[in-house]
Amino acid sequence: MITVCFHGAESTGKSVLAEKLAQEFGGTWVPEYGRTYCEERGTDLHMADLMAIAEGQAMAVAATAAAHPKLLLLDTDQLMTAAWAEMLFATVPGELTSYPKADLYLLFTPDVPWIDDGTRFFGKGPLRSRFAALAEEVLVRAGVRYQTISGGWAEREKATRAALTTLMAARSVWPVK
Repeated sequence: MITVCFHGAESTGKSVLAEKLAQEFGGTWVPEYGRTYCEERGTDLHMADLMAIAEGQAMAVAATAAAHPKLLLLDTDQLMTAAWAEMLFATVPGELTSYPKADLYLLFTPDVPWIDDGTRFFGKGPLRSRFAALAEEVLVRAGVRYQTISGGWAEREKATRAALTTLMAARSVWPVK
């Protein structure tokens, strides 16, 4: 099973592309548990909430991975929760970096318009840039393999599709559906 995590600042196309390309590539998509958590409980977050989100995401990934899909696309993982912890509380609990890591992280840059959906925090100027920088710093500190995805919506989709195709071909998980 190949695991790819879509990572980066809010409103950069991660959820839309993860769901779409999971279907296209015959894989499975694991949605972002934090979105559901915030929709149910609100966005006044504390560190305990981030830890609960991390564990909820881990349970969702484990449940989905139990079916052994050839490709597992994660809308997020605990490294993104670590970026949230750094942004909101200026600290990252070690537990957030101890979860299993994806085979590849696709880091989505914030060079597309921000869309407020009611659960997003950092949409404007310096805050969005800072959050995006923290998201990348977390990947660098974790020492994981990542590839940057940028440009307009069509370019993002093309680059993401190419990254998945290359990874699956290299791992001999081809042909896709």
